Amino acid sequence: MDYATLKVIWWVLIGVLLIGFALTDGFDMGAAILLPFIAKTDKERRIVVNTVGATWEGNQVWFITAGGAMFAAWPLVYAASFSGFYFAMLLVLFSLFFRPVGFDYRSKREDPRWRNAWDWALFIGGFVPALVIGVAFGNLLQGVPFSFDTDLRVSYHGGFFALLNPFAVLCGLVSVSMLAAHGAAFVKMKTDGVIARRASIALRIASLAGVVLFLIAGVLIATMIGGYRIVDAAPFDTVANPLLKSVIGAPGLWLTNYSTYPWMIAAPVIGVLGGVLALVLASSRFEKSVFMSTGLMIVGVILTAGFSMFPFIMPSSLDERSSLTVWDSTSSQMTLQIMLIAVIIFLPIVLIYTSWVYRVMRGKVTAAALEENSHSMY
Repeated sequence: MDYATLKVIWWVLIGVLLIGFALTDGFDMGAAILLPFIAKTDKERRIVVNTVGATWEGNQVWFITAGGAMFAAWPLVYAASFSGFYFAMLLVLFSLFFRPVGFDYRSKREDPRWRNAWDWALFIGGFVPALVIGVAFGNLLQGVPFSFDTDLRVSYHGGFFALLNPFAVLCGLVSVSMLAAHGAAFVKMKTDGVIARRASIALRIASLAGVVLFLIAGVLIATMIGGYRIVDAAPFDTVANPLLKSVIGAPGLWLTNYSTYPWMIAAPVIGVLGGVLALVLASSRFEKSVFMSTGLMIVGVILTAGFSMFPFIMPSSLDERSSLTVWDSTSSQMTLQIMLIAVIIFLPIVLIYTSWVYRVMRGKVTAAALEENSHSMY
C-alpha cells in the first residue's frame, strides 16, 4: 500500500476512534452531567449511576486508544498539542480522576453529605472533559499559536486562558450539549418512571441547545473564523516535514472542501437531523431510536469538524506553514503498515467483545434490582 493512502487511512482510523469514544464514553459523561438534576433522591441517583456502572470503564478505553494511536501515527501532532494544550490536558486528566473514585466510593457511606459530594464529583468528571475537548476543537478550527524551527523543534506562544476565547467556549458548549443529550437518551432507555420522564425533559433541552449552538458555530466559521488552505506542498508520499509547504489563511476557507467534495455536506446535515429527531422523539416510546438519533448528532458534528479541516490536523495561527496536516505529520510508512495490521487483527475482536458486553448488560435498571443487588451495584 502506498504511503499517501496509508496517511489517509490513519486519518480515518483516528477519526473512528474519536467517534467511538464520543459515542460510548459520551453517554457516560452525559449521564454524569445530568446526575444532580434528573435524580433527586439517593435511590434515584444510584439508579442513574448504575445505568452506566457496568460499562463506563470499558468505554473509557476508547479515549486511551485514540491517544496512543495519535502518538504513534502523528508524532508531530502529539508533540505540538502537548506543548499547546498541556494545562488543558492536565485539567481533563485530573477531572477524569473523579470518575473511578466517584463510582467506587459514593456508596461506601450512607451519609447524605458524603454521597452528595461524590455526585457532584461525578458531574465534574463528566462536564469538564466534555467542555475542554470541545474547547480544544474550537481552538484547532481557529489555529493554534505554535511554530517549528528548521530542526523541527516546536515552540508554543500562547497561554491556557487564551484557549478560552468566545468561539472555543461556544464549541465547548456544543460538546457538552450533545453529550448531555446522548446521556439523557441512554438514561431514558435504561430507566423508567420519574427518572425517564426527567431524562426526556433534559433530552429536549440539550438536543435543542446542541442544534442551535452547532448552527451558530457553522455561521461563524462561514463568515468570521479564519480557515486555512495549502497552496503549495511537497508530494504527498514524501517524508514528513511541515515546513515544505505554503499555506494561506482567511475566513470561509473551511468551507472549501464542501464545494470540492459535495458529499461532505452530509456530515452537518446528519448532525442537525440527529439533534432534531432526538428533540421530536424525546417523549416517545422509541427509546432506541432516540438513542440512535443523539448518536447521529455526535457523528455528524465530529465529521463536520474533520471534513472542514481536512487535510489539516493542527493549523498554526503563528506560522501558517508550520501547520500540521495529514501529509506532513505522520510516522514512517513501515510504522503505519505495522499499526494497520494490528488494527485489522484486534479491532474486530474489540468490537465483538464490546457488542457481547452490551447484549449481556441490556435491560433497565430498576429500584427492585437495586435492592436485590445492593452490595454488588454502585
